[in-house]
Amino acid sequence: MGPKGSPSGETRALEPGVMVVVPTFNEQHNVATLVGRTFAALPDAQIVIVDDNSPDGTAATIRRLQADEPRLHLIERSEKQGLGSALIDGLQLGLERGATMLVTMDADLSHDPSALPELLAAARSHDLVVGSRYVPGGEIPRWNAFRRALSRGGNAYQHAMLRLGVKDATSGYRAYSATILRRLDLPGPHLEGFGFQIEMVRRVKAAGGTVTEVPISFTEREHGESKIDRKTILEALWHVTRWGWSERAFRKR
Repeated sequence: MGPKGSPSGETRALEPGVMVVVPTFNEQHNVATLVGRTFAALPDAQIVIVDDNSPDGTAATIRRLQADEPRLHLIERSEKQGLGSALIDGLQLGLERGATMLVTMDADLSHDPSALPELLAAARSHDLVVGSRYVPGGEIPRWNAFRRALSRGGNAYQHAMLRLGVKDATSGYRAYSATILRRLDLPGPHLEGFGFQIEMVRRVKAAGGTVTEVPISFTEREHGESKIDRKTILEALWHVTRWGWSERAFRKR
């Protein structure tokens, strides 16, 4: 099943390599800078922006950039459908075009593109590489106490319930091998919000994939507003709890 939207603009055949998938909603002030920094870090990569009908003109900005950049692709969706389905649409496009490694990252510049080469180096020997704030060398400068507690608490809870062996399972900065994504048979059932990130680690591990973490510096966005809301948090908590108790019941049987 292919992406719900179609990539716009003239595109060249994708050489076997890297596709960077970036979901966007109201990121007009960040996206051009992100594209420039990403291509500076990975000159041979392709980027696909998956835009959820942003009213601020994000898609129009990408279309202007495409005029001079054949490595840049755009999937425009007709409505706001959420993070999980946007990532899946982008990942599927990368698989269809022959990418061997697929990267996901946020559009708000909280994920530093200069870390991409390190993620991809680790991805040569692992199916999933997570850019982690909580392994030695990782950091979160300028975060307030509430955001820090929310993130650490969520990761501590997922670890207690699921024992995935990943310290930062909610991080969206990651690199997947095409091999493991094909094994997962995307799209499959999926959550929205950061619960999707936990779900994907869980699915990769269940499929026999190898997972590792590399340290990143995660910085707060400079423009726009955070997309995290109460519904996103509750969705993740509910499913982590459900998965955890289900696995405990299975082990008892």
